[in-house]
Amino acid sequence: MRIAIAGATGAVGVHVVDVARRRAHDVVALSRAQGVDLLDARAVARALEGADAVIDVSSIATTSQAASMAYFEASTANLLAGGETAGVTHHIVLSIVNIDRAPSGYYAGKVLQERLVSDGPVPWSILRATQFHEFAGQIYERGRIGPVHAVPIMRTQPVAASEVAERLVELAESDARGRARDLAGPREERLIDLVRASASAAGSRAPIISIPLPGGMGAAMRSGALLPGPDAQLGTLTFAEWIRAR
Repeated sequence: MRIAIAGATGAVGVHVVDVARRRAHDVVALSRAQGVDLLDARAVARALEGADAVIDVSSIATTSQAASMAYFEASTANLLAGGETAGVTHHIVLSIVNIDRAPSGYYAGKVLQERLVSDGPVPWSILRATQFHEFAGQIYERGRIGPVHAVPIMRTQPVAASEVAERLVELAESDARGRARDLAGPREERLIDLVRASASAAGSRAPIISIPLPGGMGAAMRSGALLPGPDAQLGTLTFAEWIRAR
């Protein structure tokens, strides 16, 4: 198959590219590093010529609801329009477990993306996954306040990005199915514990504190509303194993 991967250089995208190539697929990498800006409709249309499937794992580094919604509205519209013109028969999107329980900030853009894809002209599948193991390091950096690192109180069940990539390529190899079975890591963790382990493995001794985020998002993070349900598919690589491997 010829598979176009949007966000090919991101945390999950690099794994999707690797998995697809190992399975002998022809990969088209859509990223700014490859000269394809997802906000450029013409560039996207050219890149999708001859593609059988699109896997969209693109993202934007923002907590702004307006910025997230604007990005996903534009990029998704370009991918769907380009895919329809190119004859793409399967559009696969990576989303987040239970985002509709906290549809604000960054998550609001992902909720919009899901709606655009499900209402769009190309047959689709949506895979919702929990946070990746890399999430702990990202939170550590984003939460820096002077010498202290603040971490939101959160119950999470992190999954390996490589296992998410395997599932996305499997979906691309099959017919469109709408909402696929959710994917999560093997066990529930506390975000503060993951961040401390990640910082320690990197040699950092900076103080790390837990804080409750305000609003609906903070409440969802603390309550476990973003954890997977009992029917979710579970990965096998724990956070501790992932840290040791790195």
